[in-house]
Amino acid sequence: MKPDLKPGLRHVHSFVIPPSKTVPHLYPESPEFTAMPEVFATGFLVGFLEWACIKALEPYLDWPREMTLGTHIDVSHEAPTPPGRTVTATVELLEVEGRRLLFAVEAHDGVAIISRGTHQRHIIVRERFLERLAAG
Repeated sequence: MKPDLKPGLRHVHSFVIPPSKTVPHLYPESPEFTAMPEVFATGFLVGFLEWACIKALEPYLDWPREMTLGTHIDVSHEAPTPPGRTVTATVELLEVEGRRLLFAVEAHDGVAIISRGTHQRHIIVRERFLERLAAG
């Protein structure tokens, strides 16, 4: 982690929603999911918000030796987004406590705010994490 990683860091990230990121595609093994409307799935929304935070952090980490993992998310999903719309996330780093990072996150789809909340990530050293994982 570089010393200039500080609260106040902001990043904006956009993505055009393809049909593959809609509810029926979240768990194609589930007939309950496949029967649902084709709108941006909450599970994929969470991943998109994580992606925006990861992109914000890239210049401040020794990538790929250092990376971050999501450890907590508390977000709303306020409006449906059909495929083809561009979703834009705005993330702001609120806290840095050692390796723990807390972000405010918000996303809109050009029509409405679709999500807002907080997301926590932790910086890891990839090799050490994999060693601990392998050890059980």
